[in-house]
Amino acid sequence: MDGSGAGRPPAASLAHRVPDLGALELLLAVARLGSLGGAARELGITQPAASSRIRSMERQLGVALVDRSPRGSRLTDAGALVTDWARRVVEAAEAFDAGAQALRDRRDSRLRVAASMTIAEYLLPGWLIALRSRRPDTAVSLLAGNSAVVAERLLAGEADLGFVEGLSVPSGLDSVVIAHDRLILVTAPGHPWARRRRPMSARELASTPLILRETGSGTRQVLDVALGGLARPLIELSSTTAVKAAAVSGAGPAVLSELAVGEELSLRRLVTVPVDGVALRRDLRAVWPTGHRPTGPARELLSLTRA
Repeated sequence: MDGSGAGRPPAASLAHRVPDLGALELLLAVARLGSLGGAARELGITQPAASSRIRSMERQLGVALVDRSPRGSRLTDAGALVTDWARRVVEAAEAFDAGAQALRDRRDSRLRVAASMTIAEYLLPGWLIALRSRRPDTAVSLLAGNSAVVAERLLAGEADLGFVEGLSVPSGLDSVVIAHDRLILVTAPGHPWARRRRPMSARELASTPLILRETGSGTRQVLDVALGGLARPLIELSSTTAVKAAAVSGAGPAVLSELAVGEELSLRRLVTVPVDGVALRRDLRAVWPTGHRPTGPARELLSLTRA
């Protein structure tokens, strides 16, 4: 056998194995209200439609989720567990929706945000959800790029507020530190470095080709300065997600934000490789043109990042 999986029946896609968001929202409403009828009214559907959706979800998952009685609807033990998972999926969908809305180029936008990739991917969606709850009528547009691009957009008057992750503040911008971050060296479990018994030295790391972000990214700048120079990249990619995917695939080691790899580390898709004598802590900053302190929605968003 060649191990390629030839001849095996294709696995059902995730879309066919996981209930849709509407069904998950219904289950959460039943858990919160203790009533299928009340959940149906809250979501604007009929009770028969709600019952049918719950039964369909039970068939799809192969477990009973709700016990129905004249006194109301109660989650089964399996239903309670599925509800906890559903809550996380719905929260992730809300973050996705907030980020996607901000990416749309809308003519009525009143807040233009430029953010470096790590912040845009892992922190900004949560801030935008909070901003929307405070200012539901504020339309937001988002530009994601490396820290150098963020500075260019601000200085060109194309953004009202920016977020960067480099070591220094670009010329012409004022800033405030909103959070701290740490870069860590990671690799796939099958890589030889995953079995090292001693930490990687700064010299070894500097001389090894790594999977890197493009020139201009804050992550690469921090690593370059900390090591006093870098070897020619093994692969150069333009987003944190792409670097992470390449590392997971076994292409080679990478240095990434701790924010970006929590799930991969917990699932052992990536492992941390200790590094000795290298300071890879960095500040995450909000930035704006010098002398133009953020006002209105930009000021509100800035306050949310430091809550």
